[in-house]
Amino acid sequence: MPGPLQSAVSFYGRHLRQDVLAGTVVFFVALPLCLGIAMACGAPPLAGILAGIVGGLVVSWASGSHVSVSGPAAGLIVIVIDAMATLGSFEAFVAAVALAGVIQFAMGLLKAGTLSAYIPSSVISGMLAAIGLILIFNQIPTVFGILSEDYTHDERIDFSGEARSLSTMLPLLDRLAMGPLVTAALSLACLILWESRWIRNNRWLSLVPGAVAAVGIGIACAWLTSAKLSLLSFAPDHFVALPVFNHPQEFMDTLVLPQWSALLTADLWLIALTIAIVASIESLLSLEASVKLDPHKRLVSSNRELQAQGIGNLVSGCIGGLPITAVIVRTAANIAAGGQTKMASFVHGCLLLIAVLFAARSINAIPLAALAAILLHVGYKLTKPALYKKAYQKGVDYWAPFVTTIVAILATDLLIGMLIGLGVGLLFVVHADFRSAVTMTKTDNLYLLRFNKDNISFLNKPKLVQFLQSVTPDSTVLLDARRASFIDPDLMELLEDFLASAAERAIVVTIKGNKDFSLLSEKWSNRADHRPASPAE
Repeated sequence: MPGPLQSAVSFYGRHLRQDVLAGTVVFFVALPLCLGIAMACGAPPLAGILAGIVGGLVVSWASGSHVSVSGPAAGLIVIVIDAMATLGSFEAFVAAVALAGVIQFAMGLLKAGTLSAYIPSSVISGMLAAIGLILIFNQIPTVFGILSEDYTHDERIDFSGEARSLSTMLPLLDRLAMGPLVTAALSLACLILWESRWIRNNRWLSLVPGAVAAVGIGIACAWLTSAKLSLLSFAPDHFVALPVFNHPQEFMDTLVLPQWSALLTADLWLIALTIAIVASIESLLSLEASVKLDPHKRLVSSNRELQAQGIGNLVSGCIGGLPITAVIVRTAANIAAGGQTKMASFVHGCLLLIAVLFAARSINAIPLAALAAILLHVGYKLTKPALYKKAYQKGVDYWAPFVTTIVAILATDLLIGMLIGLGVGLLFVVHADFRSAVTMTKTDNLYLLRFNKDNISFLNKPKLVQFLQSVTPDSTVLLDARRASFIDPDLMELLEDFLASAAERAIVVTIKGNKDFSLLSEKWSNRADHRPASPAE
């Protein structure tokens, strides 16, 4: 009988060819995204690559999912920007990332993985839409070729400072660089074209990820314009700037270590908690989507996933990487490419490590404008008009929390905005529950008063008063409480008062319900002057 190790080797070996191919595809998708997300955060490019490496080499084995891929996520860009501005250094920020990993791991141990199911989908959609808007606005300077050192914080469109309007971009137009603008436009056009039916149906082109094609267009455009058209030339700072390593030890020396003394500040703990919460939500949503996409429909423990993501963020923070989540774009690419086991994600992590160690010079040929185009495309997908139309069509109960979350995030920050959205969503949940808990219908002089919920709280008292007051004399009331296991004492007292006055108004009452209502019905029936007529009468 084969042992566990032999069974594992046999299992992974059986799918090795498929997983290597899928991991290679995921690598080509992940590389530009890791670089682009780091650029959007204002973090070193290496930090994005390191997060992708940890996601592939560490999280893939700690997670229970065979197809999920983890790495830096666009949904955390806003948090990273605000966090680095608040903490004042990248070293303090990565300490917050490591602490967030510890918090996530503790959340998994405490079985907090199921809590994401209680967050309204309207709030989650609003959060993603707001992130999409911020992502789009943050790429405008890079698309125009305006470098971060060329403008002050007050001119930035990052929604984390005081200025939050497009008018702040007007002074920057004088510093417009045509080369990056043309490159970004062509790369974005390539991404749009790559989603067309013509590309999807092409046997060979469909094998190339859209992000890889966009980067290829960007590199070619930068080379042609710099060589042939001086008007469209690029400044040296318009390209990715990964450090070039001549020896593995140089790579180790480049890693940014956390500033552990920053753990004594309250701001760092709040930032770590924010990263842990948002990263956990994104990971669990991605995990749920991966189960649906997985051809084998393999179920995954959400609590184990939180522990895996916690380990990943702890490791990433300790070596100077960005926060990690499970990411649906790379996961979907893995599944579409035929990935069968964790080996596919592991291969993608290995290729990222090899690329940063031995191909940094080639990666540095990628223009930032091409990465900005990829992020613009990602941002549009998160906040496309169809999303708003769909939210509106679902009714005010969905639309109001959705819009509130977007506005609140843009006006404050991600965590506060989500809390405000959750508050509004909770109000609508309570309102919907309140609205359907007690109903009354009328046919001629017959009233049917029905309790539709297990628990009828005091919040339903105003509506019950309204219903009872609307009952006219010389009528019959059927009180159906068979679905209710608990009725608030205030409501029971209100019903007793109604029964006490019913005979004087010639109102016949029939009661059907739980034991509490049986006692109420018995008490009512034993009073001769208030006895209701039998159904036969």
